[in-house]
Amino acid sequence: MTTLDEEPGGELWYHAKGAPLELLDRCTAYRTAAGDAPITDTERTAVHEAFDRYAGQGLRVLGFAHRQVARPEDGGRELIESHLTFVGLAALADPPRPEVADAVARCKHAGIRIIVVTGDHGLTAAAIAREVGIVEGEPTVIEGNDLDAMSQQQRDVLLHETAELIVARSNPETKLHIVDSLRAQGHTVAMTGDGVNDAPALRRADIGVAMGASGTDVAREAATMVLTDDNFASIVAAVEEGRVVYDNIRKFITYIFVHAVPEVVPFLLYALAGGAIPLPLTALQVLAIDLGTDTVPALALGREAAEPGTMDRSPRPREAGIISRAMLSRAWLRLGVLEALLVTGGYFLVMLTAGWSPGDHTGLGTPLHHAYLQATTMTWAGIVACQMGAAFAVRTSHASLRQVGVFSNRHLLRGVAFALAFAAVIIYLPPIQSVFKTAALGPRDLLVLACFPVIVWGSDELWRWRRRRLGHAHPPASPAASVVSPSPSR
Repeated sequence: MTTLDEEPGGELWYHAKGAPLELLDRCTAYRTAAGDAPITDTERTAVHEAFDRYAGQGLRVLGFAHRQVARPEDGGRELIESHLTFVGLAALADPPRPEVADAVARCKHAGIRIIVVTGDHGLTAAAIAREVGIVEGEPTVIEGNDLDAMSQQQRDVLLHETAELIVARSNPETKLHIVDSLRAQGHTVAMTGDGVNDAPALRRADIGVAMGASGTDVAREAATMVLTDDNFASIVAAVEEGRVVYDNIRKFITYIFVHAVPEVVPFLLYALAGGAIPLPLTALQVLAIDLGTDTVPALALGREAAEPGTMDRSPRPREAGIISRAMLSRAWLRLGVLEALLVTGGYFLVMLTAGWSPGDHTGLGTPLHHAYLQATTMTWAGIVACQMGAAFAVRTSHASLRQVGVFSNRHLLRGVAFALAFAAVIIYLPPIQSVFKTAALGPRDLLVLACFPVIVWGSDELWRWRRRRLGHAHPPASPAASVVSPSPSR
């Protein structure tokens, strides 16, 4: 930046400040205690050495120069910013925030790659990146103009094969090239920025992150997310919160899918037996599960806290949906089939101990009618009991329930209490019994039902334990990148 200033004596001076080495190229003299003197290679080397020393310490360095003129000049910047006298350097300390190093480490554990794209000199950027743990050894440092001059294929190779990359002296086009190249390679790209020149890249990235406190209005409008505290650690917190929300949606859906199998199997038994097996579950009882006992526990699963290891697994692929084969296999084949076997076993336990044989009539007025009502009640209550075990099972996808905490989700505990109270009303309140065609269950039946949640939860706990032993605790790695500038770390 160069300004034209009038001194108190009426003298006109051009005062310039900017990148020291670039400014030095425009100087033909330098200031000494005895006055101005022509600048030589010796002085230029001294300035270079001083700049490298300061920048290597992570300091931002500015150069200053000036030139006296008789009157304002009409030429362009090339004419005005020429024949300057170099005045000196100023080194500015802008240390990273204490929490940034931990946030960077969490990003790496989460499979998020950080690329520094900055207007600072490469030495300054490398020092800061090394201090906060973005790079560990000697990173590859390239200037924005050199990256812009590359072909698309060369840029793709550089971004794909370089693990620790710093792009210094960048410009808006540089950031756009990086974002486009990473997205073309299948990465999910988050771009941070605060200035007007960051707006195009913020808009082009999958997730644009603008600085709310120090950022411009243009950057905030172009971004997807705005950091009100300008803190890089807030980005990591947002990533974790997003993963928790995504996981909780999957838990909710898994829980809802599980009870579909034990609800369908009784109807299949009735249909395949040609009526020889009385219908084990009525339509109204199914509605009592879907709209009654399952509703509150399902909603409570949406309030689960972060599962252990949430930020230690790789990002999911871009094309991955919420519903997956693994989820359906867990819900329908393992938990669902197990629940169907348990509730069907409970139904036949009541019917057979009452002396029923296939084909016997169980209608109103027959000796087996009360036993049939108890059997359907056992089927319905069995699904409710199994779903309680499923609710605790799906609270975690990988970790054990002990790590999560059995009583950590108070909303789920309230949901289970509501389901028990709702079931007790339907089973034991006479006016409600006549509506839902239920009958009171005895101590033996209740004892059997008490085993169902433990069996359902225990089977899933063993399955997760086996997966952890085999090393399948986290999903496979997928490409991910976060393109950042130094501003949110400072």
